[in-house]
Amino acid sequence: MHLNHSEEASEQALWISLSSIHGIGSQTFCQLLKIFGSPANVYAASYKQLTEVVSEKIAAEITKGIDENALSDSLQWLSQANNHLVTLADAHYPKALLEISDPPPFLYAKGNLDLLNQPSIAIVGSRNASVQGEKNAEAFAEGLCGYGLCIVSGLALGIDGAAHRGALKIKGATIAVVGTGLDIVYPARHRDLAHQIVEHGLIISEFAIGTPSKPQNFPKRNRIISGLSLGCLVVEANLQSGSQITARLSAEQGREVFAIPGSIHSPMSKGCHQLIKQGAKLVDNLQDIVEELDLNKLAINNSSSKNTSESAHGKSVTANNPLLTLMGFEPTSLESLVHLSDLTVSEVSSMLMLLELEGRVASLAGGNYQKIV
Repeated sequence: MHLNHSEEASEQALWISLSSIHGIGSQTFCQLLKIFGSPANVYAASYKQLTEVVSEKIAAEITKGIDENALSDSLQWLSQANNHLVTLADAHYPKALLEISDPPPFLYAKGNLDLLNQPSIAIVGSRNASVQGEKNAEAFAEGLCGYGLCIVSGLALGIDGAAHRGALKIKGATIAVVGTGLDIVYPARHRDLAHQIVEHGLIISEFAIGTPSKPQNFPKRNRIISGLSLGCLVVEANLQSGSQITARLSAEQGREVFAIPGSIHSPMSKGCHQLIKQGAKLVDNLQDIVEELDLNKLAINNSSSKNTSESAHGKSVTANNPLLTLMGFEPTSLESLVHLSDLTVSEVSSMLMLLELEGRVASLAGGNYQKIV
């Protein structure tokens, strides 16, 4: 059914109002939808009918009706260009979230809604990541985008930000799931990154406009990160971290869990090592994930990245990398490759990391590299 602007705003107000009632979480909201069919029908129900599903206190709040003045900030935000409310009744609602035990009844969204149903992988990790950890996250994100996957993460400092940047670097798809209202950028230093994601990807939240950063919001946010994804890659994490929660939720939701090992002396590796002991797949190159998720057989139309059309049909993202042509099977230094390729040190380093992840180049002692396949 097509709604005009005023009808759409009224419909949105019903969804938002119902969710704002204290005591109605995602599971209770979905139960009400199951019984009554829509928020409009919930508000039209009698007090007696409501008390058969919810407590008397909640039923009393529902029968008061909606207060649109209390929803003015949310409705004003939704009236702006490129801002959306994606409800369970919406065709854009991600099918992957319907598989989890407590899907959010709706999502506030800003950006490209088509990404909500693109095959995705979560990349998460420490906010206090090492330089190498961030490089790994960025390189894995770039490589996995090459297979048509959308990179899902949480916009946090450290690994999350690096994962988003890796996707954006090749104009790949990325979704940021945040724990605040979408009128707030948290952390503030990721404001520019958030704008880039909105321009080329999508930012989503289940939290009302105006909701500030609260510790209790992030575990709820994490179930959406894992729920959207085929699997979850943990790059660096300590033993007590949000990344551990996301990995646990991934396992509970039937998703694959991947972890990158590190030094036994690094606190940032201990979380990954624990996950591996618990059954996560140890990952030291891109092919570990490609094979586990059978990405070569996924028929993905990855129109978001001009660099990866061959990869979406199962071909290596690095197959035509110019460094492979320049490298023989003898050890070659980074400096030599920079000179031969006429590229910058940063560009060559990034390419070499991707080639390493693909298992096509080996890093040798003394800063040399060698083509192996």
